[in-house]
Amino acid sequence: MSPYAVIATLLAYFALLLFASRMGAKRGEDFYASRSRDWRIVTLGMITSCMSGVSFVSVPGMVAGSGFGYLQMCIGFFLGYLVIAFVLSPLYFKLGVVSIYQYLDRRFGDSAHMTGACIYFASQLLRASLRIFLLCSTQQLLIFGPLGLPFALNALITIGILVAYTWRGGVRSVVSVDVARTFCMVAAVALTVFFIARNLPGGLTRTVQESGMTQVFFFDDPNDPRYFWKQLFGGLFMVVAMTGLDQDMMQRTLTCRRLADSQKNLVLSSLLQIVVIAGFLLLGVLLYAYAEAAGIPESGDSLFPAVATGGELPAVVGVLFVLGLSAASYGAGGSSLTALTTAATVDVLPKLGGRLRSIHLAIAAAMFLSVLAFRSLSNTYVLDAIYRLAGYTYGPLLGVFAFGILTRRGLRGPLVPLACLSSPLVCAVLSHYSESLFDGYRFGYELLPINAALTFVLLALVSVPGRR
Repeated sequence: MSPYAVIATLLAYFALLLFASRMGAKRGEDFYASRSRDWRIVTLGMITSCMSGVSFVSVPGMVAGSGFGYLQMCIGFFLGYLVIAFVLSPLYFKLGVVSIYQYLDRRFGDSAHMTGACIYFASQLLRASLRIFLLCSTQQLLIFGPLGLPFALNALITIGILVAYTWRGGVRSVVSVDVARTFCMVAAVALTVFFIARNLPGGLTRTVQESGMTQVFFFDDPNDPRYFWKQLFGGLFMVVAMTGLDQDMMQRTLTCRRLADSQKNLVLSSLLQIVVIAGFLLLGVLLYAYAEAAGIPESGDSLFPAVATGGELPAVVGVLFVLGLSAASYGAGGSSLTALTTAATVDVLPKLGGRLRSIHLAIAAAMFLSVLAFRSLSNTYVLDAIYRLAGYTYGPLLGVFAFGILTRRGLRGPLVPLACLSSPLVCAVLSHYSESLFDGYRFGYELLPINAALTFVLLALVSVPGRR
């Protein structure tokens, strides 16, 4: 695929992006959730809000190693959304919080509030930078590399675009862009499946049946990271932590007018997400089948870009890939940038709340530097790296929130950061030596609830009678 064709596709999407952003910003700047959006609009955006360019590239690429086992996590995701809808959302709406970490302030005081906000801030900055890095890597392959342009310029332009469309509208722009992103991603996956299936001699049904990659449930080996109960509980706690305790994700549903609307949004969007993810997995089977037939050696995160832009398929497939990847990545990157601005001005640096623009630019600069740092690293499945990172960073957050909701005890403020930093370190040691300590057992995504439980126990040890 010509770099100029890629540029033309990106420019067309950027025009749509800025139009959606402008429409969202018409009612004014809103970097904080304002309880003013129709839940149906929020739901359309939420369908793909948990997905990014990482999902767009990594989910199809992981099919060779995990089959359709990712759907086991999706079942856990749905259960997790029920917890968010009927446990966390009522709490947030009752308190009327702007940042969800304000709950920790009201429950335990400044130390817990600052600890939770800082953990989120660092984790979200790393996750967002990983996602943008994957987008920049693909753009380097398709555009900047062939034109002889450096990676740093690639990253600078990419982050500049994120700043441009979130500059005026904040959360309003994010929700509007989420809707556009959903349509682009779903259309890209559906049409790519159609065009690749048309170019396979066996057709869609036969290719899927003969692939040997469609196993959904894995009950045989508890040591296998794909084991059903690991995936189920890992998915449940992953969603509760990465959505229910994530300012980026919750600011969307907190824009709904009423609690009931928020709950309808969460339940319906979680069901539709399963359908979309199943489409990604189906696409992965077709991509591997086509790559084998065409002699394309790439796999993992490199598979989809190699097949879509290799020139063997109709040019429209390459256009759809670029469109879908752009929709996924720029939408996720912009929402992360906005959420980090909210967290910085409400939680971490509240005295600078009147300097939104300066904070916004400073965070964008930090993301730029992080992307450059990730340039020297490599991972076959970036999605797996993000989930594993979440196990260490979101575990303490889940433990603190659980302690606040499930107990009536207070906390000694200065000891809260110590407890929240100790549990990930213990989990890192357990994970590294798990096979020798636990007779061959290997930790997967269930490390997050273990981390949370350990944090809960440590907080109990430093707790005091009575609520704050």
